[in-house]
Amino acid sequence: GSLIDRVFSTYKLMHTNQTLDFVKHKHSEWTSCNHAQMGMMDAIMSLDQLVDESDPDVDFPNSFHAFQTAEGIRQAHPDKDWFQLVGLIHDVGKIMALWDEPQWAVVGDTFPVGCKHQNSIVFRDNTFLDNPDDKNPSYNTDYGIYEPNCGLDNVLMSWGHDEYLYRVMKFNNCSIPEEGLYMIRFHSFYPWHSHGDYMHLCNDKDLHTRPWVQEFNKFDLYTKTTDLPDVDKLKPYYQSLIDKYCPGILKW
Repeated sequence: GSLIDRVFSTYKLMHTNQTLDFVKHKHSEWTSCNHAQMGMMDAIMSLDQLVDESDPDVDFPNSFHAFQTAEGIRQAHPDKDWFQLVGLIHDVGKIMALWDEPQWAVVGDTFPVGCKHQNSIVFRDNTFLDNPDDKNPSYNTDYGIYEPNCGLDNVLMSWGHDEYLYRVMKFNNCSIPEEGLYMIRFHSFYPWHSHGDYMHLCNDKDLHTRPWVQEFNKFDLYTKTTDLPDVDKLKPYYQSLIDKYCPGILKW
């Protein structure tokens, strides 16, 4: 019904406007982290103002999903506190939508720009018709602007909350392990971690880290319920993880 119409409309705008030039522009606009300064918990709670227009599964604010994901990971991986923290913060990059970035440049599944759009991208058949890169012979081959097995570190992804939060983590020298940073950066890259596309761009590091992203994905997808967590009760524990891995006031 109307929820699916909303999801489709968001992806249609995304797949029309997310070009190589657009992504480069967003990198220059956002990665200097000069938009705001705040602590991580405040950023998480600010997501109460946001309902993700690309998500057909939930129609309640994102902060609940943050704690649901973290608690699911905590139950399954009690010894990996950094993994639990990634569950909590993985969507915080959506804060861009509260700073006037349109949702099609914030939420939803991601894909590489500068090379052919693979068939596993959601709504691939009917949403890229007006994207100029799709018809550009420099960009619409399997490798496009990239070299074989160049590594995902060297691939420009469609702009969204994954890449933005990854950049915030790096800019603020947060100490989350590399596996956790990959989860943050690529958890919305479903054509890769769930469908096995774009493997021709991957290097050994990507292949080693992909199972971690897949493990994270289980909790991102399957902890969404209307049984909402007691956030006030959980906050002190997760604040201690924030203090350990990304403390203090961060630049966004």
